[in-house]
Amino acid sequence: MATELKHLTTAKYALSLHTTTPELGLAISNFAGETRSQVWNLGRDLSSLIHQYLIEFIQPQTWADLSLIAVAKGPGGFTGTRIGVVTARTLGQQLDIPVFAISTLAAVAWSEASKSQNPKTLAVEMPAQRGQIFAAIYQFEPNTSQLKVCLPDRVLTPEAWQETLANWNTDYQLIQAQSGLAATVTSILELANLDWQEGKCPNWAEALPYYGQHPVEV
Repeated sequence: MATELKHLTTAKYALSLHTTTPELGLAISNFAGETRSQVWNLGRDLSSLIHQYLIEFIQPQTWADLSLIAVAKGPGGFTGTRIGVVTARTLGQQLDIPVFAISTLAAVAWSEASKSQNPKTLAVEMPAQRGQIFAAIYQFEPNTSQLKVCLPDRVLTPEAWQETLANWNTDYQLIQAQSGLAATVTSILELANLDWQEGKCPNWAEALPYYGQHPVEV
């Protein structure tokens, strides 16, 4: 999947975080040939270790080298999602740089689209609590290198999701997002950069988590 983008200046970088699962995913890039990413399985230690890992990961860059922050906003685990979004918002506020909150499902779709020469409509599903499903449908537009949202993130019963797919009027590829999602932290970064190239500059206060469900059944 070829993309032609304007780049951040080589002295400036974008940082992304993915914490919607027990794994921590971090990625940093100047979109001019220098990109690196890493994933750690921190489990319950995520909240206590994320800042330490962040400080170590960005080196040799410094906080002052960052032009934007991107974060997976969910869906995903409630606690992990909250930690990631709060961390991104705090960094954005302190550094006075934009924060892009990117859908976990959109990152999965983007990652899959990048593997295909002729990407189709991408229907992404992920297990939710209480037997429900997080679902969304996207279409990659090769002419503009954009990911079009056809069906925004939502929570559905399996039956409602199957009915939605049965009535969909185009061919689609079904993707099950179940494990290894933190590895799509690079997709979070790339999607944020596409928005950045379009002139979007969201304030840190606009970065909100998407939980989809209440963490406790009511």
